[in-house]
Amino acid sequence: QVQLAESGGGLVQAGGSLRLSCAASGRMFPRYNMAWFRQAPGKEREFAAATSRSGRDTYYADDVKGRFTISRDNANNMLYLQMDSLKPEDTAVYYCAADVHILEVATTAGPYEYWGQGTQVTVSS
Repeated sequence: QVQLAESGGGLVQAGGSLRLSCAASGRMFPRYNMAWFRQAPGKEREFAAATSRSGRDTYYADDVKGRFTISRDNANNMLYLQMDSLKPEDTAVYYCAADVHILEVATTAGPYEYWGQGTQVTVSS
């Protein structure tokens, strides 16, 4: 069982920045592919960013590429999402997720077995 806890959300003006954090339980964190997903009101959950076990490989949705940076600290069981140049359309609940079984990094929600409770990000215009 993996427990994930996000933090760092809040209210920010368009053009601003936020850094989300996700703390993972257990000692197996370096073996998990990790990702951030987001869900806006009335919309389905969508992929934002993902990283491989080592953190060397990263993947981004087209609409966040160049503005968001995913990173991880395996020594401290932490996942991060640095969000810059935020736009009102980035407003959503952001979730971190762990894939503990599949080797390849997934950019869809299906392979991710464990999810955090989410943190709200609101970008005002």
